[in-house]
Amino acid sequence: MTRLLKPLALLILLGLGAAAYTQIMLRTGSSTPPPMAPVDHQAHAILVDKSDRQMTLLRDGDPIRTYQISMGGNPEGHKTQEGDERTPEGTYIIDWRNQNSIAHLSLHISYPNADDIAQAEARGVSPGGNIMIHGILNGWGFLGPLQSYWDWTDGCIAVTNAEMREIWSLVPNGTPITIRN
Repeated sequence: MTRLLKPLALLILLGLGAAAYTQIMLRTGSSTPPPMAPVDHQAHAILVDKSDRQMTLLRDGDPIRTYQISMGGNPEGHKTQEGDERTPEGTYIIDWRNQNSIAHLSLHISYPNADDIAQAEARGVSPGGNIMIHGILNGWGFLGPLQSYWDWTDGCIAVTNAEMREIWSLVPNGTPITIRN
């Protein structure tokens, strides 16, 4: 069934037409973020399982929310350089947030770390950066859960806009995130 939905979603996107596409893509982010949840409801950690395509928010080691995700267009393996369209693997932190991103709200993942930088420098390439957890690109929110049927980001982790609002409120800056395959 998933194999049928991917082409159907693509046909819906193509059916929007060039003029509608231009209008939608010209919109920039300016989302009023939700307030932070009470501290005793906030996540202590995030676990991303790339093979299951899931992101789980944890509190005291217990799951409090789980989301289906989309990742980079080339999701297998660790991100090693700019433009490889891979979602990094390893342990990072959520270090800042952007309510005015090109996608509906975004939380920055602290990739690249010192090891990522050293490995990229040894190969003479840029490690890339600006890896985020975010909602759907502004103007495309109507896709909702359809966005999770294919990997469409440049290495980020994407969820629906409603899910992103919930994540924004539950995940404070400084939250550790572990991304595994």
